[in-house]
Amino acid sequence: MNNARILEINKALSNATRLDILKWLKDPEANFPPHEELGHFNDGVCGQHIKDKSGLSQPTISHYLTGMHKAGLLITTRHGKWTYFKRNEPVIKEFLETINKEL
Repeated sequence: MNNARILEINKALSNATRLDILKWLKDPEANFPPHEELGHFNDGVCGQHIKDKSGLSQPTISHYLTGMHKAGLLITTRHGKWTYFKRNEPVIKEFLETINKEL
């Protein structure tokens, strides 16, 4: 992983709520209600549920999720008008391994 990517991920994680989101998404069944239509978390968690749990405004949480997605930390899937988010485990693993090895 190159330095630019490491810095981009660090920037995305430089906020307590964004760290909380990654923690929540690590165990979605324990942190979010299942979506009424899907009933599972295969595609992640609906952005609306993340917004509700965070207590932040829709524009703020959208900005946070977009930044985390651009940094490669989240994978998105659309279902109609809803966007679902889940952790991008390979990128998170590579980031942690790089940090552990280099610092």
